[in-house]
Amino acid sequence: MTNLSRRQFIITAGVATAGSIVVHGCTSSGQSGENSSSTTPSGASPAANVTQVAQNAPKVETTKVKLGFIPLTDSAPIIIAKEKGFFAKYGMTDVEVVKQKSWPVTRDNLKLGSGGGGIDGAHILSPMPYSLTISDKVPMYILARLNLNGQAISVSNNYKEFKLGTDSKALKASADKAKADKKLIKAAITFPGGTHDLWMRYWLGAGGIDPDSDVGLEPVPPPQMVANMKVGTVDAFCVGEPWNAQLVSQKLGYTALVTGELWKDHPEKAFTMRKDWVDKNPNAAQALLMGVLEAQQWCDKPENKDEMCKIIAARKYFNVPVKDIVERAKGNIDYGDGRKQENFEAKMKFWQNNASYPYKSHDIWFLTENIRWGKLPADTKVKEIVDQVNKEDLWKKAAQALNIPAAQIPTSTSRGVETFFDGVKFDAEKPEEYLKSLKIKKA
Repeated sequence: MTNLSRRQFIITAGVATAGSIVVHGCTSSGQSGENSSSTTPSGASPAANVTQVAQNAPKVETTKVKLGFIPLTDSAPIIIAKEKGFFAKYGMTDVEVVKQKSWPVTRDNLKLGSGGGGIDGAHILSPMPYSLTISDKVPMYILARLNLNGQAISVSNNYKEFKLGTDSKALKASADKAKADKKLIKAAITFPGGTHDLWMRYWLGAGGIDPDSDVGLEPVPPPQMVANMKVGTVDAFCVGEPWNAQLVSQKLGYTALVTGELWKDHPEKAFTMRKDWVDKNPNAAQALLMGVLEAQQWCDKPENKDEMCKIIAARKYFNVPVKDIVERAKGNIDYGDGRKQENFEAKMKFWQNNASYPYKSHDIWFLTENIRWGKLPADTKVKEIVDQVNKEDLWKKAAQALNIPAAQIPTSTSRGVETFFDGVKFDAEKPEEYLKSLKIKKA
């Protein structure tokens, strides 16, 4: 089987063995990949009164919706909105939160919609609503960003001597030798063109390693990353938590960097909905958004971290030990190579620092990076498509309905000029200058 066909098989199947990549549904570490609807898990504490709809709730057109999630800590706001009754509080009393096997499955289920046996919205990689809209011709809306930071690039213990961190240069000689021997270093990402793909590519590129020719990038579903590292079919991976922490706890590898070190407070996942669903049910969409925003605020409170992790660790959600989630959720990072951080500033954030607001400037970066790597045409009308997909106006409407203080509602579509760890800057008003400054690229 060729590399291309193997990758394509992994992307579309997500749960079968392709070549040497392990992507079966369950592993010995208790990981699960099944689709399942959610109810309140044992030990979780639902809201005290979810039968009383809030006075500021919109009059919803429907109380039913299906939302997908991948077992990653940044899906917590969707799960918590369900389990703590925030969706019900605003009139959405029949929300199904359905586990997805992989990002390709999430994509395919969004294309189907709930009417076709799929889902109406999801916790999703921020670039994916754009690929759905542009390539798959299924118009999507981004209603909120779900989090900042919280991902990591981890490597096998075979590379411990390199003491890898934000600088990947130490890996270049090894990558060059493996390439000469026709045995490329294999780096796993979760979805081509998604955030983890872009973080891995940026990290490698900054160290002089061409991600398209010097290493082999392989798509692997998030819950299967550790299993693949365990059997040696991947040498490195970029994924969200709790899978990096689980790798360390099983002593199979170490974290080179958490992605907040790559780009401080970078945008990560998004809350997306099908455009046709939102257009048909604008009040229900607002109610969902209000529930998500309230859940994000709840998740960011230090006193709620233990309960949040207990809820999402349940079998039907992540099916992992709470200990594999809770410390990094609190910002306590054990890199697995002797380095440790306590209450790290680069921790996952759900609300603080405007984490929830879907800045259009960030979406412009995601599309610009996909142009950089040849995944979108150079003539893509970036600002036009961002205006179509990014519904920051709906975010503001929901925030105002929640009486969120004006100081917590951004007034600009841009967070300003962004600076990466290697000094490269990105100005959403001048994306072409950013592209010109990069040495390794396809565009």
